[in-house]
Amino acid sequence: MRILPAQSFSIQREEEYGSPEQNRAVKEIIERVRAEGDRALFDYTERHDRIKIEKLRLDESEIRAAYEQVDASFLEALREAAANIRAFHEKQKRNSWMDPQPDGSLLGQRIRPLKRVGLYVPGGKAAYPSSVMMNAIPALVAGVQEIAMVTPPATAGQPGIHPYVLVAAAEVGITEIYGVGGAQAVAALAYGTETIPSVDKIVGPGNIYVALAKRYVFGAVDIDSIAGPSEIVVLADSTADPAYVAADLLSQAEHDEMASAVLVTPSAELAEQVRREVSRQLEELPRKAIAEQSLRDYGAILTVDSLEEGIEVVNRLAPEHLELMVEEPFRYLGAIENAGAIFLGPYSSESVGDYFAGPNHILPTNGTARFSSPLNVDDFLKKSSVIYYSRQALLENGRKIITLAEHEGLQGHARAIEVRLEKEENGDVR
Repeated sequence: MRILPAQSFSIQREEEYGSPEQNRAVKEIIERVRAEGDRALFDYTERHDRIKIEKLRLDESEIRAAYEQVDASFLEALREAAANIRAFHEKQKRNSWMDPQPDGSLLGQRIRPLKRVGLYVPGGKAAYPSSVMMNAIPALVAGVQEIAMVTPPATAGQPGIHPYVLVAAAEVGITEIYGVGGAQAVAALAYGTETIPSVDKIVGPGNIYVALAKRYVFGAVDIDSIAGPSEIVVLADSTADPAYVAADLLSQAEHDEMASAVLVTPSAELAEQVRREVSRQLEELPRKAIAEQSLRDYGAILTVDSLEEGIEVVNRLAPEHLELMVEEPFRYLGAIENAGAIFLGPYSSESVGDYFAGPNHILPTNGTARFSSPLNVDDFLKKSSVIYYSRQALLENGRKIITLAEHEGLQGHARAIEVRLEKEENGDVR
């Protein structure tokens, strides 16, 4: 890994929005799915996934059969992780409220879940049962009644949806599952086909084509975010274990070639130790080629003069994952302004959050932690304002409302109040 002064590095990438060719391809796919429906899905699946399918929706027997292909230890860990994730998100729930006013009016906010949500689960290079839980559980906690899951019908070049993904879906209660992926699956969720009803919101990570498709359909439906490649920043002092730091950096670098793994430290000795440890551990990593390119293109060890300067660097980078491997991590927690998830101390590896602890692992990337948050229960709720104005309130405030409307040149708005006041003044009230 490169050792650089902190001021010379940025992890923000324009590649998130794709090349002109990729954007054109996605637009063509979406428009064709809108026009041709299922027929386009079958064609694109054969063309891109290299598999010919005869139906889109899985039946219950296929889901049940997946249980025969998973081991008991996985199922036990999955169920405990799901319980942790649910318990965490239950604490995020909100209630509707009503606020009676002294004049007899009533103001409030009504909170309702979205009716139907689409969940995209990647399946090209690997299987991600954890993504099923992280997307579905907050939606279920919010009260969403219908969740449609789409995922490619082949994993790592082999036909069939990975059984671990199907079991994860079944465990959280998802039974509406379609074997279709890519931009065409996003289009189907957004606009509907003969087989797949449209949804109100699409969530879940995917490759660049999935990300661009979500960006394209936003407005017709809501989306969670346009996720970029994964990131980790470790802020560490001389007390950090270089083996722990290196392992956590590699845990993100192995995601894909565009992932970013960065160490920020005031310790020149730790910087060199971690550089050597990364090289050593890299040789033992099954996904060595991916991690190696990630570290070469987007990884770095950044040197700073102090932890305070390191925190400034961290807040500028606004990373998806931030680990504080310092002697007193809670002392510095309040100074962190921008991070998707913050991991404190040597035993809080990013992997703990990815799979088991409970907080959501779908986090803002590419610097967007400056203004956005992890996926949460609120993402699956909508809010309606409730306004009941009493006669007394209208008489007291009507002229003020008219004044504001007239100053905006909206005489119709003003007149809607005037007709009521005139009837009240004339006693001509039903």
